[in-house]
Amino acid sequence: MIIYKSTKKEFIEHAMSPEPGRGIADMIRAEFEKRIGKVNKGEYLAWRNSLRHMAMIVKTDTIDDETTVCIEYRLPYQNTRIDFLIAGRDGNGQEHVVIVELKQWSEATPVDEASDIVRTAVNGAERNLPHPSYQAWSYAVTLQEYNECVQDDGILLHPCAFMHNYVPLDGDPIIDNTVYRIIDKSPLFTRANAEELIGFISSYVSRKDDKDLVGRIDYGRLHPSKSLQDVLANLLDSKKQHDEFVLIDSQKSIFEFILGKILRLRNEDSGKQVFIVSGGPGTGKSVLAINLLAAAINDGKMCAYVSKNSAPRNVYTAKLASGSSFTKAHIRTLFKGSGSFVDSSRNAYDVLIVDEAHRLNEKAFANPKGENQIKEIINAARISVFFIDEDQIVTAKDIGSVKEITRFAKEAHAKRFVSRLESQFRCNGSDGYLSFLDDALGIRSGEYTFNPAEYDIEIYDDLGRMFADIKRLNLKDNKARMLAGYCWNWISKEDRSSGPDIVIEDQGFKAYWNFSNTATWAIDDDTIDQVGCIHTSQGLEFSYVGVIIGNDLRFENGHVITDPSKRARTDSSLKGFRITGEELAARKDKIIRDTYRTLLSRGMKGCYVFCMDKALSEYLKRKLDENRKIYYDFASKLGTGMSTAENGNFEA
Repeated sequence: MIIYKSTKKEFIEHAMSPEPGRGIADMIRAEFEKRIGKVNKGEYLAWRNSLRHMAMIVKTDTIDDETTVCIEYRLPYQNTRIDFLIAGRDGNGQEHVVIVELKQWSEATPVDEASDIVRTAVNGAERNLPHPSYQAWSYAVTLQEYNECVQDDGILLHPCAFMHNYVPLDGDPIIDNTVYRIIDKSPLFTRANAEELIGFISSYVSRKDDKDLVGRIDYGRLHPSKSLQDVLANLLDSKKQHDEFVLIDSQKSIFEFILGKILRLRNEDSGKQVFIVSGGPGTGKSVLAINLLAAAINDGKMCAYVSKNSAPRNVYTAKLASGSSFTKAHIRTLFKGSGSFVDSSRNAYDVLIVDEAHRLNEKAFANPKGENQIKEIINAARISVFFIDEDQIVTAKDIGSVKEITRFAKEAHAKRFVSRLESQFRCNGSDGYLSFLDDALGIRSGEYTFNPAEYDIEIYDDLGRMFADIKRLNLKDNKARMLAGYCWNWISKEDRSSGPDIVIEDQGFKAYWNFSNTATWAIDDDTIDQVGCIHTSQGLEFSYVGVIIGNDLRFENGHVITDPSKRARTDSSLKGFRITGEELAARKDKIIRDTYRTLLSRGMKGCYVFCMDKALSEYLKRKLDENRKIYYDFASKLGTGMSTAENGNFEA
């Protein structure tokens, strides 16, 4: 998706326009708010200021007026956007794209023991952020890796950064390629050498492109996004780990900050440290967790990956057992259940990395003598890292929250660090789809819109057809699965011969829950006919999911309502509360809504839905139709391709 697309000549006119409300920042804001959401004042001012500087850079006879300029180009599978790119051909006809990361910074300092990180003031506060050259480089690598047009057509990408307000001092480390080696791959330009940026761009993009280079990239086929379970062995291999996932923006900053603290454990006893990293579905929590585990292993630390839910641990263990040099004994020490630390001595581990921390309980079922899993984990490690999404608390026993982790960290006299991940990987990088789920499920209201072509969601009336479509998609990569709300009893647990668990007679549908069949249902080759639930899918990712919404979620009297009485009697997720009355009803209501939000966001490419309640089905169809109408009505106003100067030369 591109927010602004124009020729170089028209871009300069827009960027330099003195007419109020008609400048480049106003054009971008109008398009951005219609397609993505509200624009804050800082973003608006950044467009206005930085793009004027870029207009002066490209205002040169060495770059053809008809080369293509794009602003705010969204990367594949993510919500991250490239600030500025210019595309065209060189003198030999080779196609090139120059990617420019723009910064208004006037000051920045290095961060010790944090690779490719700088510290600078943003929005009135000092922050650790990726070096601008790293940002541009990571965007180019991501685009190169996932876009088939870039690869197949031999399009060459050239990242760089432009800090137009920055005047470096003699010996300034920020511009020193011996301090920041990434500058060799992605040059950094400042106010002091802006003329060199003109030469950098001109050396690659001097002539216009007659084959709609940017359009081909924007609408080009994408390689499937990587799933963590498929590349786990390489991530934990010290020689391969950096080849799998390029960390972007907040992921990189958080990773380097925590890693710096882990590395310092060699030199000092700095007391206990607790990190809380929150983020929504697909923001990279598990990727960061495994990357930190790998870095700690390679530094010789005593460490482990911890999760309450056994499903991801079982999948990761199976992948490592078949695709790495790790012994089974070593694998067992790396992956631990959240109830494993009841008897651990203080600081028995250097690092404990807790994924899906919102699922932590007070006590483990297998070891009820424990007091509180959060307390026990903090006690057992010098550094504990909790990755959390409070909107994925799905049982009465789940106690993981920022508030509770902070409370126990204070009791342990630990230093506390809290941060948040922003970049979106799941649901094809669509924050709009996740906002749609929040609004449609009645979790939180808000404005949203998303491109229906970017994320495949469909509401089915025929469950058999939906199941057939999921099975067909599964033939491609074994990454499509059926999921359901826990509204059918798990009768096959005791007696397999008693018949299928899930029977929907009017749809002719019968299936077994997967629970007792395998610990690695999500990756096995023969489990497509079984249905997973929240407990066997949370923390994992699929290409496509087909979700059956049970009668615990319905549409009545103009509202989405929940009905705990429709949950299966074998479901314990709503049992064990120590509260009553309205508070109890509210907690049960939230768990049911959050459960479906989690199930409906497991698919990276698409989600198919069947509702037991026909009124809910019709309601969701209306919501999707409203989104399509808003999106395509707006697109039709802009036309198909280059629009007129009047509406800003935006691309529909």
